[in-house]
Amino acid sequence: MPSDLARVPAQQRRTGEEMSTQTSAAVAATRTVSTYRGGIVIWASFVAALGGLLFGYDTGIVSAALLYVTPEYHLSEFGQQAFVAVLLAGAVVGVIGGGPVVDRLGRRNTLLVVAGVYLLAALGSSLIGALPLIYVSRFLLGLSVGSSSLVVPMYIAEIAPARIRGRLVSFNQLFVALGIFVSYLVGYAFAPIQGWRWMIGLAAVPAAIMLVGLIPLPESPRWLAARNRVDDARIVLGRIRRTAEEAKSELGEITHALGEERAVSLRSLFTTRGVRRGIIIGVVVAATNQLAGVNAILYYAPTMLKQAGFGDSSAILSSVGIGGAFLLFTLLGLLLVDVLGRRWLLIGGTIIVAAALAAIGALYLVPQSTTTGALLVTGLIVYEGVFAASLGIAIWLVNSEVLPNRVRGKAQSFGTVTHWGLDLIISLVVLTVISSLSATGLFWAFAVFAIAGAIVMFKILPETKGRSLEEIEFSLERGDR
Repeated sequence: MPSDLARVPAQQRRTGEEMSTQTSAAVAATRTVSTYRGGIVIWASFVAALGGLLFGYDTGIVSAALLYVTPEYHLSEFGQQAFVAVLLAGAVVGVIGGGPVVDRLGRRNTLLVVAGVYLLAALGSSLIGALPLIYVSRFLLGLSVGSSSLVVPMYIAEIAPARIRGRLVSFNQLFVALGIFVSYLVGYAFAPIQGWRWMIGLAAVPAAIMLVGLIPLPESPRWLAARNRVDDARIVLGRIRRTAEEAKSELGEITHALGEERAVSLRSLFTTRGVRRGIIIGVVVAATNQLAGVNAILYYAPTMLKQAGFGDSSAILSSVGIGGAFLLFTLLGLLLVDVLGRRWLLIGGTIIVAAALAAIGALYLVPQSTTTGALLVTGLIVYEGVFAASLGIAIWLVNSEVLPNRVRGKAQSFGTVTHWGLDLIISLVVLTVISSLSATGLFWAFAVFAIAGAIVMFKILPETKGRSLEEIEFSLERGDR
């Protein structure tokens, strides 16, 4: 006896099969969306931002470690600067080489490599006895730090929904500040035993957490789409967005943007007035950030305080206050940047930074006393705090806002390389400049650079608060502010 199915016309069977397939696809999509966990993007941003914490930790911990590495290895003035600068040389290489690597391996996979290299290099720097091999380990640390400064904001921005992207990308800068503060606490804790190896080696702990935490995280859907893995990108977006419609809409935006970006060459960046102005603005902000002396002070604050008459422990303890101000004012800056706007927060903050630098330089002319020491620490705290809330926040934010989507990946590298390149140069000459011009001359030089940066920003920096990226692009093209 023929089955009922056999009696059904072929056309009706095909229609029924198509409806069944559509229903199954809808159920599958519903299941995909139902597996969405509201915290997955936040957790992924937190884990990735540990790269920023490692960046901040290495920036800060060298200032305390240098006090004890110097006598152990009889470092000259140049040797001290080289101990700091070798990491920054690695960072420059990491930034320049990180672009092709992250495009080939993917955002998440690159972060896995970064965390693994950092873990091994941190342990190597603390366990190895031979100074040349310590320099090699610090260079590898720099590779990781430089690469993470490029990849972490990129990964967070590409997995975060637009409505919370700004806050999540700011995780990176917040964790940089947290890393600096933690490094000063660790430096003070190990100062009594002169445990510089412990200071550097403990960076392996957050590196290990980052490495393990990255394993279950999704790859960037934007990178997947760029590698023609559109189905994989759709699956990831289905997991990390609230609805299937939101995921579908974003996938369409991604594929459209990728089409525009593939047509962009490095040469073509400078043929468009708006993009050219955006690159100049990014470079000026990055240059002002470094020429105002922030990292020079972070690297050498205990050394400078020791030269001003502080003991080792007192110098490091004072640095804890400086690091605490950097962290607290970074939080304040995150709250103010969307209230006061970028332009006046940046320009006003830079002017206050210049005034603080001038005051600190003047204090070095005064005979040293308890009062002078207290005023010096207060001046450094004001300087670091105001810097954190203005230039510290703005360097990454402005670079991401004044460049159109279609060219951001290529054009943003100009500001990033400027930041790390100047950081390297300044770290190599700070102690030499102090010896030649005195601490007063150094701080006053930083103040002059800060004022110059504020003047240039007043002339070229647009206000981007509350404006879409398209509006910003049009205003830069027209020459407006």
